[in-house]
Amino acid sequence: MNPLRTLAVILFAVAVASCGKQTEIQSDFDHSADFASYKTFGYAAPLGTEVDGYSDEITQSFKAATRRELEARGYRFVDADPDLLVNFGALLEKKGQSPAAADTHHVAYYGYRRAAVYKAWPSYMYERNGEKYTQGTLNVDLVDAKRKQLVWEGVAIGRVKDESLSNPGPGIDKVVREIFAKYTYRASG
Repeated sequence: MNPLRTLAVILFAVAVASCGKQTEIQSDFDHSADFASYKTFGYAAPLGTEVDGYSDEITQSFKAATRRELEARGYRFVDADPDLLVNFGALLEKKGQSPAAADTHHVAYYGYRRAAVYKAWPSYMYERNGEKYTQGTLNVDLVDAKRKQLVWEGVAIGRVKDESLSNPGPGIDKVVREIFAKYTYRASG
């Protein structure tokens, strides 16, 4: 198992589990898709949360959460030939202001480059101490298995909380539930 990929999966779990009150949820769908024709679902292989083909605890948490949400909407899980394939993806980004960015802001704030004209005294220089944090983005994709076409995507964007490292399961359940609140379709039949 690649250590960097393992770390990415752990950080991914933290990002998802941390999404809280400040979580932004968005969704979009393929307007040409016939959602009334879908009855079953399975999982893409490999899933975006798998590391080197090894399905870990994080992937299992996502599978359980998405399965719960889809079955609550009348879909049946099948191992072979599903109508929909489920996949997950994630992105982590460092946010906040670095000292170099603060200096750039200081110069740009006044609309001209002071250093080109004169120097400000050291006590006047300031650094904007923007809060540093990690922003996590999680997407859940539903794919028409026969057409190999994305038909629905739900996206959660939120802050990563450090305390979520030790127990990401509840956060995963919560964010997947919030994402699927945007999924207005039910299984046909």
